[in-house]
Amino acid sequence: MALDPRLQYATQTVEAGAGIDQGLRTYMLRVYNYMALGVAFTGVISLMVAMNPELMMTIAVGPARWVMFIGILGLGFMAPRLMFSGNAIVAQGAFWLYAALWGALIAPMFYIYTEASIVRVFFITAAAFAGMSLFGYTTKRDLSAMGAFLCMATFGILIAILANAFIFQSTGFDFILSIVVVLVFAGLTAYETQSIRNMYAEQDGGELTDRKAIFGAFMLYGSFVTMFVWLLHLLGVARD
Repeated sequence: MALDPRLQYATQTVEAGAGIDQGLRTYMLRVYNYMALGVAFTGVISLMVAMNPELMMTIAVGPARWVMFIGILGLGFMAPRLMFSGNAIVAQGAFWLYAALWGALIAPMFYIYTEASIVRVFFITAAAFAGMSLFGYTTKRDLSAMGAFLCMATFGILIAILANAFIFQSTGFDFILSIVVVLVFAGLTAYETQSIRNMYAEQDGGELTDRKAIFGAFMLYGSFVTMFVWLLHLLGVARD
């Protein structure tokens, strides 16, 4: 008995949708796994640097701090080209270098803030990040306009950070800036998650999908660590 063409079409549509859903879930899981490994690697690097007082002080007060900061910014701007114009090895190398630079840069925080407050702020950051990322993944609203505005806002934030570091040196301005940074990067987390989801294509090959996953992890990792650092400025408890 021949299958009704309408039923056959519906069956094929459902099967295709199920395949895309499963592929998308696998892809997003790969993104979050890469990101989680990057965060863990950052923690290891931070602890290793913190265990070497001379190296830690060099980073905290020397020019190496600004060299690493420039390196992080450079990798952030070059990430799309590094992830998609090279091969998977280049993409992996850029991601792990980015995580290592962040780890070294934030290592002095282990001397500034108590361990208990670092752990508490980390879980607060994780909860906020998870909520915003879930919103970005599930919302039907197009976040492109919001994302474009927030991306432009990051340039203003960068200028404000440099101005406060070298000119104003105001604790009050630093407090306000911390709040703004957290809000901006929370919004960026939602926008980036939606963008990462939209990048998925079922017909992509294995290497291209892997590079997309690494790039997605790179974006989300940067937002997570930035939120953590500035929440620590707001909520961290300084050592006596």
